[in-house]
Amino acid sequence: MTPLPTDILATFDTLFAEALAAGEPDRTAMTVATVGAGGRPSARIVLLKEHDARGFVFYTHLDGRKGRELQADPQAALLFHWPRVREGVQVRIEGDVEIVSNADADAYFASRPRGSQLGAWASRQSETLDARDTFEARLAKFEAEFEGREVPRPPRWSGFRVVPRAVEFWFGAQYRLHERWLYERDADGAWSKRMLYP
Repeated sequence: MTPLPTDILATFDTLFAEALAAGEPDRTAMTVATVGAGGRPSARIVLLKEHDARGFVFYTHLDGRKGRELQADPQAALLFHWPRVREGVQVRIEGDVEIVSNADADAYFASRPRGSQLGAWASRQSETLDARDTFEARLAKFEAEFEGREVPRPPRWSGFRVVPRAVEFWFGAQYRLHERWLYERDADGAWSKRMLYP
């Protein structure tokens, strides 16, 4: 895998810091788009948990809808939108997807609040729920099971890393005269950069 060029990471990190300073409600919130059966797209908001030269990571149940879709067709698109940064900024990322190592997943799961850890055990993500009471009963069951000890990571709960093959920085401007920069990785792993019309 070709690591992300330093200027992509530097630009992202600068904007990520600006999003915090600008008071964005949650700068880690990003849309994740996947491809389902028959090529049907699906999108939802998840939270970015780490990023580096290897890619962008979020965590979820592997057996939920997005987990199943990403395992069946391991590619995704990410979108950050920070309207309070400059005149509005979007960062669009497209790439291949890989499951993070067990060590990485264990370390992140251990850092979560206990309630979130128990919720990961109680939830059968994306499955039909007949009544909220059923979920509350499952949560109580796992609270009792793990009472007085650490909550281990569920075996089918992990993280996905999106390894970029394209990154676009979209800078908003008055009259929709936006500035757009697209970075792309070719089949040999070489990155190129070009400007796009608004």
